[in-house]
Amino acid sequence: MIDITVLGYVAAFCTTCSFVPQVLHILKTSDTKSISLAMYSCFVFGVFLWLVYGITMQDWPIIVANAITLLLASMILLLKIRDVMRNKKASPVSA
Repeated sequence: MIDITVLGYVAAFCTTCSFVPQVLHILKTSDTKSISLAMYSCFVFGVFLWLVYGITMQDWPIIVANAITLLLASMILLLKIRDVMRNKKASPVSA
């Protein structure tokens, strides 16, 4: 029988590692056009809340997974915000 904590760490590893290819792709191509700013903002806030929950409950699989996911997802969010700001500056303002 598998230890439930091990199951939690395996699940955490899988879901957390799923963000690595997206971060690497954005860093390589600087392309964030297909990423929703609203969705990623909401997602990052949700991951932050899961981290707070894990810390409160002292649940290490939740803490570890969400701390790493928060870092990776925040990188994507910040790169998206950077690109949105650049596009606003580059776009001519219509009168």
